[in-house]
Amino acid sequence: MLRTLLSRLSVAALALAAVLPAVAQLPPKASPVVTTPHVRAELIAHAPDGVAPGAPVWVGLQITHQPEWHTYWKNAGDSGLPTELTWTLPAGLAAGDIAWPVPKKIPIGNLANYGYEHTVLLPVPVTVAPDFKPAPALVGAGGIDIRLKASWLVCRKECIPEDGEFALTLPAQGSTALHKADFDAALAAQPAPLAQPGTIAVADQVLNVRVDGLPPAARGKTLEFFPETAEVIRTAAVSGKDWTQAWQGDSWTATIPLAEQRSASPTTMPVVLALAEADRRDGAPIAWRAEAPVSGTWPATAAAAQVSPALQAALEANTAVSLPQPAGSFAMALLGALLGGLLLNLMPCVFPVLAIKVLGFANHASDRRGHRSAGLAYTAGVMVTFLALGAAMLALRAAGEQLGWGFQLQSPVVVAVLAALFTLIGLNLAGMFEFGFLVPRSLCAAQVKHPVANDFLSGVLAVVIASPCTAPFMGASLGFAIGLPAAQALMLFAVLGFGLALPYLVAGFVPAVAHLLPRPGAWMDTLRRVLAFPMFATVAWLVWVLGQQSGIDGAGALLGLLVCLAAVVWSFTLRGRTRIVLASALLAGTAALALAIGGNIVRPAEPAVAASGARWQSWSAARVAELHAAGRPVFVDFTAAWCVTCQYNKKATLSDADLLADFDARQVALLRADWTRQDPAITAAINALGRSGVPVYVLQAPGKAPVVLTEILSKSDLKAALAQL
Repeated sequence: MLRTLLSRLSVAALALAAVLPAVAQLPPKASPVVTTPHVRAELIAHAPDGVAPGAPVWVGLQITHQPEWHTYWKNAGDSGLPTELTWTLPAGLAAGDIAWPVPKKIPIGNLANYGYEHTVLLPVPVTVAPDFKPAPALVGAGGIDIRLKASWLVCRKECIPEDGEFALTLPAQGSTALHKADFDAALAAQPAPLAQPGTIAVADQVLNVRVDGLPPAARGKTLEFFPETAEVIRTAAVSGKDWTQAWQGDSWTATIPLAEQRSASPTTMPVVLALAEADRRDGAPIAWRAEAPVSGTWPATAAAAQVSPALQAALEANTAVSLPQPAGSFAMALLGALLGGLLLNLMPCVFPVLAIKVLGFANHASDRRGHRSAGLAYTAGVMVTFLALGAAMLALRAAGEQLGWGFQLQSPVVVAVLAALFTLIGLNLAGMFEFGFLVPRSLCAAQVKHPVANDFLSGVLAVVIASPCTAPFMGASLGFAIGLPAAQALMLFAVLGFGLALPYLVAGFVPAVAHLLPRPGAWMDTLRRVLAFPMFATVAWLVWVLGQQSGIDGAGALLGLLVCLAAVVWSFTLRGRTRIVLASALLAGTAALALAIGGNIVRPAEPAVAASGARWQSWSAARVAELHAAGRPVFVDFTAAWCVTCQYNKKATLSDADLLADFDARQVALLRADWTRQDPAITAAINALGRSGVPVYVLQAPGKAPVVLTEILSKSDLKAALAQL
């Protein structure tokens, strides 16, 4: 029964669990176009005279936005981030800076941003070295390879960070001019440099701006003002109300209020002045740029005005700090892996699988030979799967992917497959069906002849479910493994698996353990049904995890399909024509429902935005740097919805009122880095701390090395760390 279920269902489900995340993480083949639900981005080029010394060569990213969505200028305004482009070019070619077209002011409530809607091209000039000659191999292959890695933030009311990798091949000698009109329009939207720099004077809480040398086409017009320096002016100020502009002969003047939370005090401010859209004419300049020196004394900022040179040096030194390797030696890391594997047996995410093993153990309490075979097979399944997951993680990281331990549960597909698997196991334990109803009896009989396969598969299943948990000692060892040669890293993974399997292996070889188990009897049927409930509890947890990844629609779709799965299984327990008719109808209905709502399971949920004033704020490296610049210490909770240890620490420690009051008293900013879905920035931060999975807790004060706390967080340890600030 149970052995048969595990052998047949686990093969398909665990194969998907092992393969799908790896396939999902493999880098796609780069192409000139990347399409997301919000934008279409394309790498294009303009080289009318070919790629040759002295010839004009331009490349650029053209972004076409969905209605109401926008991306950002070099100064995003009150929020947002500019688009970033990283180029990979052949030797002899060098990419310049983005020639930013004039942006649009985008009001959002009482804030305002600078960005682009509809379609925008971000052109970049390419300099060709005088001695540049394309390699013959490249010419023979058809051209010169241009590669781009781009990231952008696209927003409506919500904001979605997106990225893409692009590739384009230019003819080495022929002309490339298909997108001439696009580049001409983008370059026409560049602000023209002014011969005179202009002046800016700081007076109390305003800037007095004066710009001379504007052409006749601009004089007397109402101009739009775009500062290239962020966080200086009140971006949302409205002309005629919060700030004023006027013409004094040929000079344009304006009085512009400073931002309440100003963070910059520049000595020179590059500014762009642009005609209003109604005043723009085809073929005529639409904007002008001046670099105006700033005179006067800047008022103090809300937080310490500028990062002092000493603090800046401390921050840079802290960034370069090399954290000590865990326990100081490979032997100690192996010991930590063994202890971490042993402690995994106490984690609630492993309990359902161990419950099945206990039931099978009791069912054959007098079969000592069977116990030994089962223990060895289970151990082999655990260790082989640990090695497979470790090898997959190391291989994908070597290919450039930012992954960490437990990465398979970052895939909604894997979470859904595991939820279906545990639903079937729970239904079997509850007595709804026996596996013989679902497959030919010949397969069941053949399986019974090889019970060792069941124990091996249950070891595989134990690892897939256990990997989201990070036990004490385990996190440091896994972080250590990331920086080791492959052979030593895999040895750590093997020892970790051996620690997980060790209790069951000992039970199989020590008769005293078997004698402690009760004799088989009617109580086993009751225990079997009781064990169905941990399975269903695991399903509830997996549905909750999927809800964090794909939102309420994804969780609802999974629940609906699980109900259909239960109904289909029940229909196969019927007899005769009723079974055929009802099972066919339910299968057809389930397939139709899967087509209708199944896409919700893999559709990413819109990221939650922390409410203004909320105690816990979303983590980002930029936010940490900003808080450190203001002199505030930071506590970061690296967490994930599928990490049971993380959820325990949130409830048992991080929600304690006394501890939170201690954070407040010391003005510690609380940040939460959610790793439920893959996030390369979070992965990189975890790795920098010497870890490879969650939970990770770090307390860091400006100018000091980070303090990484244990995975099982205690109030006393955290208070002791706070006392050292």
